[in-house]
Amino acid sequence: MTPNERVKFLLGKLGFNTQKDFADSINIKSGSLSDILRKRVGVSSAIKDRLALIHHVSKLWLETGEGPVFNEQPTRPVTEKEGIPYYDIDIEELASENLQMMEREPIYYVNYKPFNDCSAYLPVFGNSMHPAYSAGDIIAVKEIWNRDVLVWGEAYLIITNKKANDLRCIRFLQEHPDPAKVILRSCNAAHGQDVTIDRDSIAALYIIKGKITRNLI
Repeated sequence: MTPNERVKFLLGKLGFNTQKDFADSINIKSGSLSDILRKRVGVSSAIKDRLALIHHVSKLWLETGEGPVFNEQPTRPVTEKEGIPYYDIDIEELASENLQMMEREPIYYVNYKPFNDCSAYLPVFGNSMHPAYSAGDIIAVKEIWNRDVLVWGEAYLIITNKKANDLRCIRFLQEHPDPAKVILRSCNAAHGQDVTIDRDSIAALYIIKGKITRNLI
């Protein structure tokens, strides 16, 4: 079996009734899992890490088929002490539409309890949102799955598809008179006027819950 076929084997071995349940258990989208099962993409190291951490799957078995399927203990148990992963990545350089930062190896983990329900910490590059968020700040972001329920006036990390020119930016979200659209607003006047995009052009959305100083990491 290939690594992709071994992931498919795990779907039944772990007792999941649907691909969605399996995908949800390791915090990836159903489409991403489907691409793996159909061999459209490979099994990333981060997916292997998640299977090892969450379901105690042996990474050696995943990669080679050798040895037992499961470890007796997690390779690296997720504990409160580890906190939330920090990724040293410029969001404007992301190639993926769904922000596959979770499939990258984090630099380290940040344990700051007020933000321990977040998805990740990221550095801010540029000053399009100065003074709210400036270059060098570290922001805590939490993925928003239901985009029909948004908090207007809050800052979000927004990833769009080609329909909205593959934007990767931090902006305030404002309500538009047309419910099919949203307004992106910068708090730095030097970075232009409001931009209106279609809701369905948003590939991924993360609310910014706050920022931390580097002495916390």
